[in-house]
Amino acid sequence: MLNKYFKLDEYGTTVSKEVIAGLSTFFAMSYILAVNPAILSDAGLPYYGVYIATILAAVIGTGLMGIYANIPYAQAPGMGLNAFFTYTVVIAGGFTPFEALGIVLISGLISLVLTFTGVRKQIFRAIPRPLQNAIGGGIGLFVAYIGFLNIGFVEFNEVPSLALFNDPTIQLALFGVVFTLILMLKQVQGAILIGLLATTLLGIPLGVVDIHGMNSFPSYSLIWEEFSSLAGKGWGSQGIMSLFKNHDLFTVIPFIFAASLTDTFDTVGTLIGTGRRSGIFTQADEEALLKGSGSSTRLEKGFISDITATIIGSFLGTTNVTTFTESAVGIGAGGKTGLTSVVTALMFLFSIILAPVIGLVPAAATAPALIIVGILMSASFAEIDWNDFTEAIPAFTTIIMTVLTYSISNGIAFGFITYIIVKVVIGQARKIHPIIWVSATLFVLNFIFMAYRG
Repeated sequence: MLNKYFKLDEYGTTVSKEVIAGLSTFFAMSYILAVNPAILSDAGLPYYGVYIATILAAVIGTGLMGIYANIPYAQAPGMGLNAFFTYTVVIAGGFTPFEALGIVLISGLISLVLTFTGVRKQIFRAIPRPLQNAIGGGIGLFVAYIGFLNIGFVEFNEVPSLALFNDPTIQLALFGVVFTLILMLKQVQGAILIGLLATTLLGIPLGVVDIHGMNSFPSYSLIWEEFSSLAGKGWGSQGIMSLFKNHDLFTVIPFIFAASLTDTFDTVGTLIGTGRRSGIFTQADEEALLKGSGSSTRLEKGFISDITATIIGSFLGTTNVTTFTESAVGIGAGGKTGLTSVVTALMFLFSIILAPVIGLVPAAATAPALIIVGILMSASFAEIDWNDFTEAIPAFTTIIMTVLTYSISNGIAFGFITYIIVKVVIGQARKIHPIIWVSATLFVLNFIFMAYRG
C-alpha cells in the first residue's frame, strides 16, 4: 500500500530508507520546538501555547508535503520570519502579537494568489541557471554554518576566532562528524541518523546531555490551556480586524509585503536548491511545472502545501510556515518521496507526548548532520562557470550573502541585484527577465523599508 501510494519503486527507494530519512529530518530541525516559542514569547504570546501551535503547524505543513505533494520536505514556522514577527513587527512596529498574526494570515493569502495565478511558477522559470546552482550551494554552506554556530565552534568577540576544544559540546560534535563520515564512507544505510543517536548517547556520560531535565516539563493541562488562549485570535477581533481598525493602510502594507516576499523566496530557494542537487526534481519535473496548469506537478503541490500551512499556522498562533533547509538532511539520508515527510510529521505529532525525551537531543548531535549535508550540497558549485566573471559575480554574491546574513531570501535578493548590475554593465539588459527586474525592485524597496523602520 505504501509502495503504491508514494510510488517508492518508481523513485528508487524503500520504506526503511524513507523512515530513516524522516527521522533524520525531524531530529535535525527539532530545535524549532524550543526556539520558536522562545522568540514568540518575547512578543507576548504564551510559551507553551506557541509550543503546541508550532507542533501542529509542522504536522499539517509537513503532512501536506508528504500526502498531497509526495515530496520529502518538512515545514515548520521559519527562522528569521519568527524574529521579524517579534522584533520588527511587534516590538519595533507597535502591533499587538494578535495583530501580527493577522499580518501572517494576509501574507499567506497573498502567496496563495501568487501561486494560483502562476506567478511563483514564473519566478521559478525566471531565475538564471547559475543563480539556481548558487542558491543550492549557498543553502549547503548555510546549513553547515548553522551547525557550526549551534555548537559555538567559532567565538565572536572583537574578532571571530576558533573556540577552544576543551568544551565538551565541541568535543562531542567533532566525534559526531568523524563517526558519521566514517559510516557514510562505509556506505552504511542511515548513517546520519545513527551518528545523531550515537552522539546523543555519548553526550550523557560527557555531561552534555542532562537526563534529569526531563522532570522539568510542565503539566499537559497547562500546555493546552495556554494553547486555547492563543488559537484563533489572529483571525478575530483582536487580530486582523484590530489590525485595520487601529493602524492605517500605509503602515500595515510594508509589513505584509516584507513577510510575503521573504516567505515566497525562502520556499522557492529551498525547493530549487535542494531539489535539483539531490535529484528530487529533475529537468523533466521543472519542465512539467512550467507547462502544467493548476496543481499537476509535485513542485506546484509543494508550493500550495507551504502556503496552506502558513494560513493555518496563523490561526493556530504561529508565524509563517516555510520549507526547512534541514529537509536536506533527510534527503541526504536517502529520502525521495512523501513518506519521508509523513514520518517527520508523525514525529512532530508524537513530540507533544515525547517532548521531554526529544528535548534531550543536543545541538552537538544535530550539528554533525547539518555539516555533512552542507558538504553534500556544495557539489552545486561545480556547475557554476567560475571562469566566466559575469556568472561568478552574482553567484558568489548569492552564496556569501545567504551565509553571512543568515537568510536564503537575502542571498537571492543580492544575487538578483548583482545579476542586473552585471548584465546592464556588459550591455545585456534586454536579456534580463522582467520578473528579475520586478523582484529586485521589490527587494530594494524592502531593504529601504527595513532601514527606515530600524
